[in-house]
Amino acid sequence: MLAVRAGTAYLPWHDPREATRLLRYALHREGFTHTYQSSGNGMSVLSVTTELTVWCRKGSFVWTEDGLTVTHPSGDPTGAAQLIKRHLRRPAEEDPQDTWEDDSADRPPEDSVR
Repeated sequence: MLAVRAGTAYLPWHDPREATRLLRYALHREGFTHTYQSSGNGMSVLSVTTELTVWCRKGSFVWTEDGLTVTHPSGDPTGAAQLIKRHLRRPAEEDPQDTWEDDSADRPPEDSVR
């Protein structure tokens, strides 16, 4: 058992595998149901989409958004899921990779029966 001094704020240490499992469940509740988790050697990896992989190591979730590294405490998997959801589901006009022009004549039909 760990000794904690009285009056000291205590934040529980999270196993990367467990923290990533909780992040995976939080993302599933947000509609990201095709995720893949792998764990080993003191870290865990969660593949959310083909564009986004989240690493968990040393008490933090780490991923890359638009070329910037984002970190979030592994003790808050629900908060990390909200940040990931916000990044992946931002409106198309904010998406820097959206190459469609305003002319809808060039767009494929949205009511296709396929």
